[in-house]
Amino acid sequence: MAASLDIVFPLYPGTSYLDFMGPQAVLAPLPGARLIFASVGGQPIHEGSLTLSSLTRLEDVERCDVLCVPGGPSAAVLRDEIFMAAIRRLGGSARYVTSVCTGSLLLAAAGLLEGKRAACHWAMRDLLAEFGAIPDPARVVRDGNILTGGGVTAGIDFGLTLAAELAGPLFAQAVQLIAEYAPEPPFNSGRPDIAPKEVLAHLGSSFGGLDLSADRAQIQLRAAELRAARA
Repeated sequence: MAASLDIVFPLYPGTSYLDFMGPQAVLAPLPGARLIFASVGGQPIHEGSLTLSSLTRLEDVERCDVLCVPGGPSAAVLRDEIFMAAIRRLGGSARYVTSVCTGSLLLAAAGLLEGKRAACHWAMRDLLAEFGAIPDPARVVRDGNILTGGGVTAGIDFGLTLAAELAGPLFAQAVQLIAEYAPEPPFNSGRPDIAPKEVLAHLGSSFGGLDLSADRAQIQLRAAELRAARA
């Protein structure tokens, strides 16, 4: 019988479902894998009209082999002392400390990425430096036992990379084949550096100017507070 492999996904209000649904789909077939979806108090997590319930209490999770923190609006959860304490505790002993999208900001705020290279969603990547991490534009970034994925869909690439690490490249490729993961996007506009100018302009107008200034300011404020507390 394969040794157990506990993979914990800590969820919080605003968590982007796709950030963890992609990775969990490719990690679930790993030998001995036990996927644990947890939130503070076991509270349900919502996205649009979808609700995830019957979640494990994050405070009750004693340990994990893999900690995978998904992204979402990060400013509020950075001030959730129970959530952040759990991230710090679990990440401190996990075999692999991982994230998808802006989940790396939470790892960094927990003090787990000091001096480490990490990926993040392009719109917030530079903020990693506020917490002592090194922003890296790669889609999947490995630095020691830290494995981070870029924005949203990079979670599948991250998951396959971790699957190969844990069970070998042949196993990971078999999972990829089962999932028919052979992306051929209809457009070449998945990053700001390759997106046509008119797409960038449309993004600004159709998404309220993609105004992240309030969230960015709150994240920077929290980073400054944490630095002052350590001084």
